Amino acid sequence: MSMFNGTESDLPSGLSKPALRALHGAGYTQIHQISKLTESELLQLHGMGPKGIDVLRRALTAKGLSFASES
Repeated sequence: MSMFNGTESDLPSGLSKPALRALHGAGYTQIHQISKLTESELLQLHGMGPKGIDVLRRALTAKGLSFASES
């Protein structure tokens, strides 16, 4: 569990600093919040790229979660 600007976060530590800033800037600090988003939505965040998506996918899978379905 890491801290970001005083907020507890359980996002994976393997994310790059730009990806973490993108997520936190959009208000996402918990892995379960990420499961409500599609990969496309995440890729729209400045600083999030394919590597970040892969790190998040593995973290979600480890918790029995996945990205939201593309519709």
